[in-house]
Amino acid sequence: MSIDVNNESGTDIDEQAILDVARYAVARMRIHPLSELSVIVVDAEAMEQLHIQWMDLPGPTDVMSFPMDELRPPAKDDEEPPQGLLGDIVLCPEVAKKQGEEAPTGHSMDEELQLLTVHGVLHLLGYDHEEPDEKAEMFGLQAAIIDGWRAERGLTGPSPAPTVT
Repeated sequence: MSIDVNNESGTDIDEQAILDVARYAVARMRIHPLSELSVIVVDAEAMEQLHIQWMDLPGPTDVMSFPMDELRPPAKDDEEPPQGLLGDIVLCPEVAKKQGEEAPTGHSMDEELQLLTVHGVLHLLGYDHEEPDEKAEMFGLQAAIIDGWRAERGLTGPSPAPTVT
């Protein structure tokens, strides 16, 4: 899996953790290992411009996903996943920092960015959270991926609670 992390935000972030959690999420969702993903980290001003342009909503947001080839996880275990461009995830550390601090369990900006990376990957794969049943499925997968990744890294303590609504 080719994953590029490009930090244009001017904020010091754990780029390796974002790369690692993205790689884990994509593998867990059984996306073709030769597919490509891009993660771009931007400041609040750039995120606000994207938010207005693509969602017609004011202010910066935490994460945006821009799918390319509309890849989906294989429906069956023995099915070969297609190869392609998964798409782009755009993250905003300023929003992530605030959300992490305001989360019920409280967690770091980097933990929030890791959660948002998984959230973005799931959006690229067609998952959404508009309807209650969709939200339950997406947030359940998100929690399972984050918990699995944290366990694999030997991280202890509670996983970050979802702050994306």
